Formats: sequence, structure tokens, C-alpha cells
Amino acid sequence: MADTVPYRLMSGLGNDFVVFDARERPIRPTGDQVRWIADRELGIGCDQLIVLEPASAPAADTFMRIFNAEGIEVDACGNATRCVGAMLSDELGRTTTTVQTNAGLLISERTGDQVTVDMGVPKFGWRDIPLSEEFLDTRGIELQIGPADDPILHTPSVVNVGNPHTIFWVERPDEYDLTRVGPLLENHPLFPQRANISLARVTDTAHIAIKVWERGAGETRACGTAACAVAVAAVRKGLTGRQVTIELPGGELEINWRKSDDHVLMSGPFSFDGAGEMGADLFSVSSPP
Repeated sequence: MADTVPYRLMSGLGNDFVVFDARERPIRPTGDQVRWIADRELGIGCDQLIVLEPASAPAADTFMRIFNAEGIEVDACGNATRCVGAMLSDELGRTTTTVQTNAGLLISERTGDQVTVDMGVPKFGWRDIPLSEEFLDTRGIELQIGPADDPILHTPSVVNVGNPHTIFWVERPDEYDLTRVGPLLENHPLFPQRANISLARVTDTAHIAIKVWERGAGETRACGTAACAVAVAAVRKGLTGRQVTIELPGGELEINWRKSDDHVLMSGPFSFDGAGEMGADLFSVSSPP
């Protein structure tokens, strides 16, 4: 058995990943190992660590296990799915690939340097998001930061697109310090599984600019599931049409909330940024429990 573990570096609009291939050699990182690898000073540096494993679903090409920079396993990552879809397309010699995740099967379609992922059907019920108390209308819930008579942020939309998202509608996203309000909102008692936080400005019926505080990763240049969440929330509030461009600090994603079946399609670029090897003695190399 080799004494090193190879990895690839991938990114989608600056949302970056360290990807380990465990389809033939089982590996399962501990939380401490994930945090070390994700650390941009001590380790390799990434927003999420991805482990590719054999799929259990017959229709899937691989299972994608996702860990955020805090070392916690999460269920979905849209930009990582696009990157892995592009990698599988190269490997298998076909444009359509299927990735199994904890959030379900995600189908990718590659066209040149763009990948479109079918992120499935969003969930809007308060138990599905989930929230710790009942809200009948999740287009805008009672939550605010700041004084009651002059809140800094208030009345966010909430949605689950494989993970929980909270969207505050603002005029100028850049005026808010996400490093200050992001952790407070991510860990608010209303969100038992914590939440991804977006600040969104609708510029017209086909464009939305957003900034994102990603659960377990902090402020990020791009978040695919946040883009999907913002798009469907905007449609529910009557702010945009079903096809919209989401402008993030790292670039643009095209979102189409397809009317025929309510599936969310996310399209955007990807990049392969390098490769390397890690000593097996620094990584957990064993069969998963």
C-alpha cells in the first residue's frame, strides 16, 4: 500500500476544495485532520474537504462526502458538486454524471467550461429547514439583529436546498460586517442545525447580488447552495423571475427554478487548481466504521 494519499485542488468561483479519492482506498478523516487540512496557514487551505467514495446507489457514479472547515460533515455543496461533476466527466468521457450525497442524487451536465447541476426541489416547511419553532410563512420570519425599533437586519426568508439558508434582503450588502453578524446569526437558537447566512440585494428582476456567511466556513467568495436559496426565495417573494443571475464576490452563477418540476438548476464555471500528495501518517487511512 502506498504511503501517501493523493488529492486534487478544485474551485468554483473561488469557493475552494481539497478533494481526496477514496473510491479504491478507504479513508475517513477525523475532525482534527479536516481542520488542519483546511487551515490556510498550517495545512493546504480550503473552504471544504471532499472525500469521494464508492456509491451505494446504482445510478450514481460516486458518493461525495463533504466536510466544512470546522471538521463537521454536511449534506450538500453546490460548487463542489459542479467541480466533481467536471472531474467525473473527464474520467468517464461523458457529459452527464451523477453524484450521490447525503442530500440525494445530484445530476451534472458539462458544457465546455460550464457545469449545470440539478439541485433538486427546495423545502420551505419550518420543520424541513429546520427551525426550532413554528412559522407558517417562511418567506419572511420574525428574526432581527439590533434595536427593536430600528433593527440592523430583520425578517429573513428561510429555505432548505440540501442545507439550511437564511436570506436577509438589504439595499447595500457591502455595508454589513459579516464577520460580526454572521456568527451570531449562524448560531442563533432558532436554527438547531445552524444556518448559512446571505445578504441579498435585488438589482432587477433577473439579477441579485449577494454576500454569504457559510456555516462552518465563514465568509466565502461563493456558495452554490446559497445562490440557489436566494433565487427561489426571491421568486417566492415576487421579486424576480425563475431565471436569475446571482452575483457573488467570486463571480456569477445562473439559477433556473424550473417551473415544470420545481427543480433548481445551477450553472457556472469550475477550475482544477492543482494536485498533491499527503503522507498517510498524517491522514486517517482506514475503512470507515
